[in-house]
Amino acid sequence: MLEKTRGIILSQIKYTDSGIVARLYTRSFGRQSFLIRGMRNKKAGKHNILFQPMGILDLEMNYKASREMQTLKEFSVSFTPFDIYSNIKKSCVAIFLGEVLTSVLKEESPHEEMFDYIEESIKYFDNSAAGYANFHIAFLAGLSSFLGFEPSPRNNADDAFFDMTNGIFVPLPPLNGNYANEDISNKLADFFVASYDTVSNIALTGTLRNEVLDTLVRYYALHLPGLKNIKSLEVLKEVFS
Repeated sequence: MLEKTRGIILSQIKYTDSGIVARLYTRSFGRQSFLIRGMRNKKAGKHNILFQPMGILDLEMNYKASREMQTLKEFSVSFTPFDIYSNIKKSCVAIFLGEVLTSVLKEESPHEEMFDYIEESIKYFDNSAAGYANFHIAFLAGLSSFLGFEPSPRNNADDAFFDMTNGIFVPLPPLNGNYANEDISNKLADFFVASYDTVSNIALTGTLRNEVLDTLVRYYALHLPGLKNIKSLEVLKEVFS
């Protein structure tokens, strides 16, 4: 059936000498894979930039629910994140987020509100001229609410430890052993209530930023047991250290 929707590029892998498999998160059909032939040849190669992580396309597709890979009939640019593509730090963030999203988003599970969150986040990040070193942490903190494990807010300053198993802040280290220390917990409490406009006010050294990110990835892994090893994590940590 011919369908129209919008899709966010998550990642691509080489399929043949001239083709790729692109993984997209679509607004109407959840995560989908598309076989795109000829993308690596000289004639069509100019379009390959459109299939870099965090690009947004308008799609016309021959959709079949039972098909492992869908077929694109037409595509056009909805939004090209030029600054993300030209800024090495932002490019590393895009690759990292694309890898995380590929792992955590389910196939054929549309969630229009989550799609809109990701789309607007990409546009905000692309337009950020400065103060974006904390963006990837803020993005994951916000995404947790759409994935179903957003922590309860910390309402008491004495709740110094983040219990990652139960998603709550508690006054003493929990017996389950899955918790963040006081410094990390304080920063996470700030991130879980911050907006993109205020997240740059969260003061972090490079080392502390990486520790907060590591903790947040561990929190994701606890609640999403299928989360794969994020290969780009170490590169991202080096970039923002």
